Amino acid sequence: MVSLICDSATKVLYMALVIDDKVKEERYYDDGKNHSVNIVAGIYEMLVKYHIKPLEVDKFICGIGPGSYTGVRMAVTVAKMFGAFSKTKIYQISTLSLMASKQEGKVLCYIDARNGNVFGGVYLNGKALYVDSFLPLVELEKQEHDTVITPDNFKVSPLNVIANATLVLNPDLLVPNYLRDTEAERNLHE
Repeated sequence: MVSLICDSATKVLYMALVIDDKVKEERYYDDGKNHSVNIVAGIYEMLVKYHIKPLEVDKFICGIGPGSYTGVRMAVTVAKMFGAFSKTKIYQISTLSLMASKQEGKVLCYIDARNGNVFGGVYLNGKALYVDSFLPLVELEKQEHDTVITPDNFKVSPLNVIANATLVLNPDLLVPNYLRDTEAERNLHE
């Protein structure tokens, strides 16, 4: 069983390759603006390194956000391509759940959304105790938690991500979780 995990919703592009429940490789690209350069190249390099053809990937687990509007779409687009052109099963997971996956206890996890706001949630063993929301950081911090995780300090447990991801029955229906309108959409309504 070959599984690829990919999340591009934060300033850190995360990718992992898992073969038969063994984590073969993880990559954290902390370059913010170059996800479009690294996402396909990184996947290609990992597959070549382990002599795997793209059609041999059984599962593609995609972080669907919330997070950067453009960033979220990159991993979702790559996942949709795998699903459209192969028999790869597509799974989705919240980016916040992915970021919290390696921590024990109640994990408050958030991504800066500017102006004192965040995309945030609280997780326990991959399950949302406080569902992903767009809200002021001061409000999120009122939630009971043991640990705080952000794009600056997260580490992923690929096996927990695989266990907590949900199957997408039709890859065409995989959509990013933006949690708010884009700036252009907000300006349109003002």
